[in-house]
Amino acid sequence: MAVTTEVKDYQNLIGGCLQPHASDEFLDSIDPSTGLVWARVPKSTEEDANKAVDAAKRAFAGWKTALPAERAARLRQAASIISANGAELAALETKGNGWVIRETTYGMIPVLVKLWEDAASEATVGGRGQTVPTGPSSFSYTLREPYGVIAGIAPWNAPLFTFSIKAAYALAAGNTVIIKPSEMAAASSLRLAELLADAFPPGVLNVICGTGPDIGTALVSHPDVAKVSLTGSGGTASAIAQATAGKPKPLILELGGKSANIVFEDADLDRATESMATASIFTGNAGQICVGGSRILVQRKVFDDVADRLRKRMQDLALHRLGHTLDPRTTMGPIATKAQFDKVRSYIDLAPTEGATLLFGGRSGAELFPGSPDLSGGYWVEPTLFAADSNRLRVCQEEIFGPVAVMIPFDTEEEAVRLANDTEFGLAAGVWTSCLSRAHRMTALLEAGNVWVNTYARVGSDLPFGGVKNSGFGTDSIGEYSREKSCVIEL
Repeated sequence: MAVTTEVKDYQNLIGGCLQPHASDEFLDSIDPSTGLVWARVPKSTEEDANKAVDAAKRAFAGWKTALPAERAARLRQAASIISANGAELAALETKGNGWVIRETTYGMIPVLVKLWEDAASEATVGGRGQTVPTGPSSFSYTLREPYGVIAGIAPWNAPLFTFSIKAAYALAAGNTVIIKPSEMAAASSLRLAELLADAFPPGVLNVICGTGPDIGTALVSHPDVAKVSLTGSGGTASAIAQATAGKPKPLILELGGKSANIVFEDADLDRATESMATASIFTGNAGQICVGGSRILVQRKVFDDVADRLRKRMQDLALHRLGHTLDPRTTMGPIATKAQFDKVRSYIDLAPTEGATLLFGGRSGAELFPGSPDLSGGYWVEPTLFAADSNRLRVCQEEIFGPVAVMIPFDTEEEAVRLANDTEFGLAAGVWTSCLSRAHRMTALLEAGNVWVNTYARVGSDLPFGGVKNSGFGTDSIGEYSREKSCVIEL
């Protein structure tokens, strides 16, 4: 494997300090824009996983009994550290998975800072119980208590965001945390762990890198891990369920999606098109988002108009540009890994054989950069749009996780609902309409954990984010990271 001129080794954070891992083996981190090795991350073992759990377990008693105000102060310190080191963290995220620098810098870092600050605010109120009238001779109330050691499993498409949303709220509730980032994009998480080492008492926050078979199973099945939060694939969720079957424990599962973005003929088509081009599917991280609106359902009367608008928008070089991911002018990056690139490419090849019609795009790899040898080895896929008459095609039913979408026509509101719900997933949906009554009807009828009307992918700390059906269950929130205890005192 070819390498860049300088390769840095990263280490695990266990018990408050960077530690060498037991195997002394490293895994290569690949810059997906070039295909070159740029960093190495630990190939940890079960021994390292056990050390992390032991450190978290030892730290739990002190962190659980810390005053909420103290926990909040440390979370705010973490937010300040992220803000002060935002440029470095954004660059590492971009190098690790190809998410363009203009979005990691100006979009992701402010979100992370606010997330840790919001978790700090929740620390002082999220653990409060309530009094419950049960009779004149008794005093009844509830307590909210942390679980203990939380294992957070983060994916490669948004390492720092999923690290933060799992760690911040679990810590706010009084738990101690072990984060396992994906070994395919772990450098940014390991560096964030190093930066946060002094923000928390030793063992309260631990970050350990390795493969699922090497450490993932050991972490989630460890008897001292009280709860597991996964953002990832259905296959990983099944593996976790099997690993914990002998001793069941509560899970938070945020899994995949095949979200419908529904455009009615009365919609503001300019806004809808712009959203698809920037926030829904043709995003800065190449459509590698779980809520990606990869099924674009368009009312038949405006179907050709929407397709033409999208084509013109994505082919306008002043608005859309593939290129060096650290160049702030670049609007979309590469696919994050070679395996995912091959998967996305296979769906592009599959779609015409199923009867889908290519509307634009379809090229990939070196053919996109004939005059740029430094990018020709990257995992590039250009924005690609197909048209299909049926929702039963595999490209309409299976999560592709790339900048590939399928447009499907519909005639009536009822048909739009039927098509949108015709999937095993239920993470998100978008609705574009100027009719307020239709907006309310659609939000009630769509089988999705998140529904956006005349916008897309808008999330906030005060709103739950989770799915239904095969998109998982539970949310990364302070309420999910504490449990309620009933107490009754007979007077």
